[in-house]
Amino acid sequence: MRHRDLDRRDLDHPNPDLPYPDLPDLDLSGLKCPLPVLRTAKALRGLAPGEGLSVRCTDPMAAIDIPNLLRERGDHLERMLRHDGILTFEIRRAAAPDETEESAA
Repeated sequence: MRHRDLDRRDLDHPNPDLPYPDLPDLDLSGLKCPLPVLRTAKALRGLAPGEGLSVRCTDPMAAIDIPNLLRERGDHLERMLRHDGILTFEIRRAAAPDETEESAA
C-alpha cells in the first residue's frame, strides 16, 4: 500500500467518514460470516485490474476476513473505516499476474 497516495486521497475526499464517491458500492450489511468475504471475492472477480470497490458490512469478523482475502489475492486495501458498527473497505483490484510480469520485463 502506498501511504502517500492514501493520504492525498483522504485529503481530497469531501468527507473521510464516507466511501469514495467514484467507487461502486457493495452493501453487505446484515450478512454474517462467511458471506461478506465470499461476496467480496465474487465482486472482485468482476472488476478489471486497477478498478475499485467500496464494501460495507456489519459483521465484525469481516475486519479480519476481508483483509486476509485481499492479501491472498494480491489486491489492495486502500482504506478501512469503522463508524456506528459499519465497516467500510475501499479496495483496488491488483494487476493480473501476467500484466505484472510484462511491466517488470
